[in-house]
Formats: sequence, structure tokens, C-alpha cells
Amino acid sequence: MATLAGGLEDPSADVLTEAAATFGLLASAARLHIMWALSQGESDVTHLADRVGGALPAVSQHLAKLKLAGLVRSRREGRRQVYYVDDPDIVTVVRVMVGQLTARTAPAASHGTVSGRP
Repeated sequence: MATLAGGLEDPSADVLTEAAATFGLLASAARLHIMWALSQGESDVTHLADRVGGALPAVSQHLAKLKLAGLVRSRREGRRQVYYVDDPDIVTVVRVMVGQLTARTAPAASHGTVSGRP
């Protein structure tokens, strides 16, 4: 592994592959919205579908993919399946990315531009 000027080593190929797979799952706007909603607190699929504006079967399929990848967990509460994000690092990544992009687009929206440039 190569060491960078800051003293950090390059990650292994396995780590990069796993990170790319995770980012690939989060590359879907629908799944990212679900992760954003779950980063705010746990929810069942019905409330998630209402919140993200998706059809119940589609949201269910997205949750199945996120769960299979280990990004989301669930537990049964009576007849409901409640979903949550158990990894604080994933919550941080989602919140930072969405928060940064929201902050960048907020000034642009107030100026009538999309990119923040005149």
C-alpha cells in the first residue's frame, strides 16, 4: 500500500470494492431518500413510502436491497416490520452528503440559478 503525504495508507482493493458497492446502492435517488429518512429515525414501510413518495412495493424492494447489503436492519413490532439504520457511519455519510448539497443549492435557489453560478 502506498502512503500519502498525510500519513494515510491507501485502502485495500477489498475495502475500495466494498465502498464502491455501498456508494452504488446509495446512487439511487429513491434509496438515498429512504436512507435519509431512516437517518432521522426508524420507520415502517408504509410511513417510508408516504414520506418518500414511492409506491409501497417499490419502497419494499429498495429496503430489501439495503437490508441485504447490511445498510438497513429491521425488527418486528407486532404485525409491522420496523426499519432502521444501525451504522452511525452510514448515517453520517448520508447526512453530510445531503446536507452539503442542500447548503450548496440553497443560495442558488434564492438567486434563481441551478448551479449557484450566474
